Amino acid sequence: MDKIKMIALGCGTLAIALGAGHFIQSGTSAPVMQAAQVAPPAPIPAETAADALPEGQVALEEITITAAAPVPLAAMPAPPAAMPEPLPMPEAIPAALDTTPPPAADLPQEEAVPTFSCEYLLSAEPFAGAMVTLSLDVTCMPNERFTLHHNGMMFSQVTDESGSAEMLVPALSSNAVFIVAFPNGEGAVATAEVTSLGAYERAVVQWKDDLGVALHALEFGADYGTDGHVSADAPRDAAAAATGNTGFMTRLGDSALPEALLAEVYTFPAGMSGQDGDVALNVEAAITEANCGRDIEAQSLQLNQSGVLKVQDVTLAMPDCDAVGEFLVLKNLLNDLTLARN
Repeated sequence: MDKIKMIALGCGTLAIALGAGHFIQSGTSAPVMQAAQVAPPAPIPAETAADALPEGQVALEEITITAAAPVPLAAMPAPPAAMPEPLPMPEAIPAALDTTPPPAADLPQEEAVPTFSCEYLLSAEPFAGAMVTLSLDVTCMPNERFTLHHNGMMFSQVTDESGSAEMLVPALSSNAVFIVAFPNGEGAVATAEVTSLGAYERAVVQWKDDLGVALHALEFGADYGTDGHVSADAPRDAAAAATGNTGFMTRLGDSALPEALLAEVYTFPAGMSGQDGDVALNVEAAITEANCGRDIEAQSLQLNQSGVLKVQDVTLAMPDCDAVGEFLVLKNLLNDLTLARN
């Protein structure tokens, strides 16, 4: 019987222990048992407490808790009664302004900037056959195109590598004025007195670009290709006119230039003619690939012994290109010369 009671008491104790462990782990709300009141432990004497501490530790005795008391305003340091006096400033002494410039020798000298000036010089001198020799010198214009103007006649030319050009030009007035004009608007002017012009008659044909225009003179009934046929291909020179029986042709302008102004001038010494007769003046236009099927323009200037200059313009419609290689004769553009023995 006692053995049964001991087993039952053991099982009951085990059940209570298991139930307490389950409560702690699950954290469920359960009635909390009120703890029994326990009396505080009796104070340990200081000597005993100190003896009970491990070696190296010190016991704290009679600790009193304190707090920082506020300092009354009266105890704060008072501000100074007044700001300190500022330091005395040094007396300003006015300086006199010296307006006298320093000597020029003391100033740095400015170096002269090089300038590139260019002179356009043109000279004119009378020549045999009522011609004028023109000399152009413009060193800053090498290989530069220009236009020569004289009494309505114009032609294009170009300077050489040194900016120079030499031209032999037929005069169209006794007080001949020659003007050179460059594309930049600059130019030069020269004059010449041509006293022998009254002894000559002149015929000029001028045009723009290489249109195949040409002036032909047939002296005293000559045919094409004979000695009396004067053209740019058989021009002669001013010396030929000294006999009074033959004339000469002068071609002006550089046809290699684009849209060049070109001219041909025929000169005959009418005042010195040694025979009677006529000189036929024909203006022809070769039909080429460059001018076929288009209009071409030309201008004539004719000067007689009286110094009267006649100007005439002509516009010609060229045939179609299947006529390339043929020639057109421009009628009535120039008057034939009628000469009498002097």
